[in-house]
Amino acid sequence: MSDIKVALVTGGSSGLGNELVRALSADGWQVITDARHGDELADATHGLAGVETLPGDVTDPEHKDALVAAVTRHGRLDLLVHNASTLGPTPLPALATVTVADLKDVWRTNIGAPLVLTGALLPDLLASDGVLLSISSDAAIEHYEGWGLYGASKAGLDHVTLTFAAENPGLHAYAVDPGDMRTPMHQAAFPGEDISDRPEPAAVIPRLRGLWQQKPASGRYRVADLPVPETTGARG
Repeated sequence: MSDIKVALVTGGSSGLGNELVRALSADGWQVITDARHGDELADATHGLAGVETLPGDVTDPEHKDALVAAVTRHGRLDLLVHNASTLGPTPLPALATVTVADLKDVWRTNIGAPLVLTGALLPDLLASDGVLLSISSDAAIEHYEGWGLYGASKAGLDHVTLTFAAENPGLHAYAVDPGDMRTPMHQAAFPGEDISDRPEPAAVIPRLRGLWQQKPASGRYRVADLPVPETTGARG
């Protein structure tokens, strides 16, 4: 097994996913990442060392197989980040107007794909004493008008992530609420509004880095409650 650590980050073309890819690349990791739009993914990762891009939709079984094959080629997996996500229909609808098609789309992307991909890669994570990191939301535990479908899906993702930990004591699993950020997804939730007061996603990277460096107890965390590692620039 190579000494170089390997991460798989879904949804790496923008927002927090792209910042995670950049940080891991800078720390000397090999990074596999995907996104639905290949051109955007290529532009967002251009020039980053050790980054392998695989355009595709996380809900596509063939794309899932391609991601698993990429991990197999590297021979290990130290970090799996479920970042790819969808809000569902926008403007965000009241639950009474949500359709079965809306439900299927959000559930397949935000819960189904992470569940199936984690199951496929679980042996690799356990063999590397690896970390499972699912990007959650405060909407998973709070109740906001219009956020019901998305929030329920994130609550489901939290449950799936931490059940993997309960069933596999050797797995380090975290469902993490990063807080509001200045990302394309957050902007889509507030069309036409100025969200420049939200922090850039890069601001949360040092605290997230502490999870895979320090490996605290599996659980649900808020980024705001996580400590900043003393050496945030250290490799690993």
